Amino acid sequence: MAVGSRWKASADGRMLAWFDLVCEASAVTDLGIRAATSADSEFLVDMLVEAVNWLPERNWSREEILANPALAHYVSGWMRPDDFGLVAVDPTDRPVGAAWFRYLTAADPGYGYVSDDVPELTIGVVESWRGRGVGRVLLRAVLDAARARGIRTVSLSVERANFAARLYAAEGFRTVESFEDADTMVAEIGG
Repeated sequence: MAVGSRWKASADGRMLAWFDLVCEASAVTDLGIRAATSADSEFLVDMLVEAVNWLPERNWSREEILANPALAHYVSGWMRPDDFGLVAVDPTDRPVGAAWFRYLTAADPGYGYVSDDVPELTIGVVESWRGRGVGRVLLRAVLDAARARGIRTVSLSVERANFAARLYAAEGFRTVESFEDADTMVAEIGG
C-alpha cells in the first residue's frame, strides 16, 4: 500500500490530513482524517457498535452495548478533557470510521486496561469500508496524535479471531496478557 499525505482546510477552517491510498483489491481515495470532537459522540457510539459486532453472527444492539457498563464506558460522556481521537471521512465528508483513546482507571477498567496512565484504544470502521485500509490509516494517525501528546504507551483489547489482531501486531503492538479468546496488547510509541 502506498500512502502519501497533504493537508487541506475544511469549510469550517479545520485542518484535515488527506491520504491517497492504493490497495490491490479496492482503493480508498481522498480519505480525510479529522480530530474527533464532542459533536462526534453519537458516531463514536456507532463505531463502538461496529467494533463489538465485528463477527457477522454477533448482533448486539446499540441499547445492549450502552446498557453494559463494561462497554459503555468507552463512549459515555464523550468528550472528557483527556479524551482524544480521530474520525475518517469519505470525499463527501461522511464519517466512515473512528479511532479514539480514553483513560480508564483500576476502579473501572477496560478490557485492555494496563494502568491508569495508559490510554486504551478503540477503533471502529463502517462495515462497507472494512478491508480497504481505513483501520490502518486511522491506527497510524491516532498513534501519531498520541505521540504528539507525549504519550509513551497505549493499550487495547482484541479478540484473537478478529482480523484486526494481525493489524495491531504488524503495527508494533505486543500481547501482554491473554484471556480465553482475547488479548491485551500494548505499543510503546514514545520517542
